[in-house]
Amino acid sequence: MSKAEQNRINQQYNNQKKWLKWGPYVTDRQWGTVREDYSPGGDAWTFTTHDTARSKAFRWGEEGLGAISDDQQLLCLGLALWNGKDAILKERLFGLNNGEGNHGEDVKELYYYLDNTPMHTYMQMLYKYPQAAFPYAKLVEENAKRSRQEAEYELMDTGIFNEDKYFDVFIHYAKNSEDDLLIEYNIFNRSNEDAELHILPQLWYRNNWSWDGAAVKPAISSIGQDKLLLHSENQDKLYCYADGKPEFLFTDNESNNERLYQSANVSDYVKDGIHSYLINGQKGAVNPAKTGTKVAIHYKRIIPAKQNISIKLRLTGDQLKTPFADFDQIFETRKQEADEFYADKHAENSTEEEKMLQRQAWAGILWNKQYYNYDVNVWLKGDAGLPKPADQRSCGRNYHWSHFTAGDIILMPDKWEYPWFAAWDLAFHCMALAPIDPDFAKQQLKLLLSNNYIHPNGQLPAYEWDFTDANPPVHALASYKVYLIDKKAKGTGDLKFLEEVFQRLLLNFTWWVNQKDSEGNNIFEGGFLGLDNIGVFNRSEPVPGGGFLEQADGTSWMAMYALNMLQISIELALNNPLYEDMAIKFAEHFLFIAGSIDNMGDHHVGLWDDHDGFYYDLLRKPDGNWDRLRLRTLVGLIPMFAVIVFSDQDWKDLPKLRTRLEAFMLQRPDLVQLVSHWEDKSGNDKHLFSLLRGHRMKMLLRRMLDTTEFLSDFGIRSVSKVYETQPYNYWLNGSDYSVKYIAAESDTGMFGGNSNWRGPIWMPLNYLLIDALKHFHEYYTADFRVEYPTGSNEYFSLAEIADLLGKRLKKLFLKNEKGERAVFGDYPKLNHDEHFKDYILYYEYFNGDNGKGLGASHQTGWTALIALL
Repeated sequence: MSKAEQNRINQQYNNQKKWLKWGPYVTDRQWGTVREDYSPGGDAWTFTTHDTARSKAFRWGEEGLGAISDDQQLLCLGLALWNGKDAILKERLFGLNNGEGNHGEDVKELYYYLDNTPMHTYMQMLYKYPQAAFPYAKLVEENAKRSRQEAEYELMDTGIFNEDKYFDVFIHYAKNSEDDLLIEYNIFNRSNEDAELHILPQLWYRNNWSWDGAAVKPAISSIGQDKLLLHSENQDKLYCYADGKPEFLFTDNESNNERLYQSANVSDYVKDGIHSYLINGQKGAVNPAKTGTKVAIHYKRIIPAKQNISIKLRLTGDQLKTPFADFDQIFETRKQEADEFYADKHAENSTEEEKMLQRQAWAGILWNKQYYNYDVNVWLKGDAGLPKPADQRSCGRNYHWSHFTAGDIILMPDKWEYPWFAAWDLAFHCMALAPIDPDFAKQQLKLLLSNNYIHPNGQLPAYEWDFTDANPPVHALASYKVYLIDKKAKGTGDLKFLEEVFQRLLLNFTWWVNQKDSEGNNIFEGGFLGLDNIGVFNRSEPVPGGGFLEQADGTSWMAMYALNMLQISIELALNNPLYEDMAIKFAEHFLFIAGSIDNMGDHHVGLWDDHDGFYYDLLRKPDGNWDRLRLRTLVGLIPMFAVIVFSDQDWKDLPKLRTRLEAFMLQRPDLVQLVSHWEDKSGNDKHLFSLLRGHRMKMLLRRMLDTTEFLSDFGIRSVSKVYETQPYNYWLNGSDYSVKYIAAESDTGMFGGNSNWRGPIWMPLNYLLIDALKHFHEYYTADFRVEYPTGSNEYFSLAEIADLLGKRLKKLFLKNEKGERAVFGDYPKLNHDEHFKDYILYYEYFNGDNGKGLGASHQTGWTALIALL
């Protein structure tokens, strides 16, 4: 069997070839981002909008439809379309900003990432383009009418696809070599009538000359009826060959100041010139000299009913006499090599549908790579020679992060809704990607921990809207998991990588200890910690009336963090004894955290409630009193994540650690009795470090596996379903704070209305619960059995329960007995139409009762964890 793609992976990471020079690095949405926001008050959504995007040359990056670029985003190639009816050239995906949607921002398009390989040598995506005028206004108006209690109004709801009057636009890329790219657009007319379509592949240079006075302006020129020359001082000459005798339309990637600001343009030809030429009939909007920094390769075609056409391009560093002679053969070869590569990644007993689900998940995470460019210091101060930003910016968003400098390829959560990295999302992306490209996963983790990103005080940047927020500290876990996957694939562990990330994680761990433990009692407040509105109060703000919220999740995440660092220390200490002291340090720190969870302050009260068999947040009031907030949510299950297993041989090979912990048992038996019996080995010769002993774990599982509480047909809910009919209420200072179970989108405006942790199913937390159960099973073995579901009188091992939970999660995507997928909800066309039913969307979260996909529709980043199940 050919190993061509794996060979290319090896060449890339052995610095033999640069297969990753070109890739899907162009974001789906640059407008409405913090980077492009220079408003005094920091209102990013209104400073750049979808309407102004076609006319504005962006400062920090580019956006496009199914677009690719080089790894510095000097040159981009994307697709534009016009059906002859739209008032806007379709160059970018449309969606609502955060003030327009009744459940936060949302893309209002249908597109799918179908295939991709780690080196992007074969890529395929699908965009569905209506033949009627795109319902821009209707989508905005209808969503504005709807309350938070109503569903979002989607493109499918408009009825625009009802009569199959749309085009399926398949976008294909293949690489013949590092600088030889083949592009094919295969476009199907799904209607019963012939339909006209304008197809406009576009090439353009990112505008860096307007911000950097030293930059030399690049140029694209026509050197024949079907050939373009692209020249930049930062890039070798490139040639673009176009099949089928198109029309070349040239302009410049310069802002249309006249439209945007009612001031003079710096160029006669501006960014939206092709739009103006084609749609508004302004013949002078494009350059007759056939040169510029942006060009559209214009094809006007009538596509017969139920038929398809193909458009072919080739972007290469070579001058070719017959650029399309070997085109089809190269594409076929790359497709076969992609099939061969993924054939080794599927489990032997996988069904064809499971293989499709897994492959599209990996395709989505690879398509969500993005060139991310952001220099906070320059952004705050403004560019030389340009108007100085408002004074408010100097102490506004991210001003504490002036060291932050990025110009990197990063795995994004969703290139439309989240076209910026989020720290904990990225950790999950790396875990999901590791089975197919562990080296890139390692690079991503190192990048986040590098000096350009991590704050000098040790904090990791959370996400673009507020780097100072705190995301759950899952990066040690991700680093170790990626290390193990890489070790299994290659036969030897990359100890250099593990040591490097460990040293950087030490800084971050110390930041948590110093900044998020306000009382110095090993109980961590943390803030919203990614779970947004899951609690009684807004956890990103001070408790109303004062006091502290001692968080079960913040403290449990830190217990998990300590154990992950212990596990890494053990791995390193087995090869370098100097790390044994670090193993001791993290083992003891874990025990102190465990002690605090169970016994805090003068009241000797902990987060565990023995009567309910659950962990709860604790509110410490200004007068010294306390209240346990008896709200059952995922927060109370997170203590399960704090678990590691190691072999008896490791225990024997680290005598210093063993001796110190044996002494600790005598010195602090009060702490030791709170956690698992780590000194005892199981029948599998395993030792267990965990916050939970068997009794507490069973009590937690009794709640978690109860269908009237957390257990859904499709996974574990984020809030107990008991609060659907009996909401939780807490009175504080005369105000009633209520939490109700809501299966889908939240009805609260907390976190801008785009916060949905009061019922839905979230893949990353479900993945961690399943992973924890597997670790517990390693120690307890099949002899330890738990009732599943609660009340059924049927008992299973923890490994069996983990697998059963995994099957529930797979039910989100796999067809049921009716041939329908829960993720599609009740849309008949999505479930049964041959041109829709096998294209999967990997949503941000899922309805806790029926499994319908919700939120960001392409958040394949962490929902791609399904590929590991």
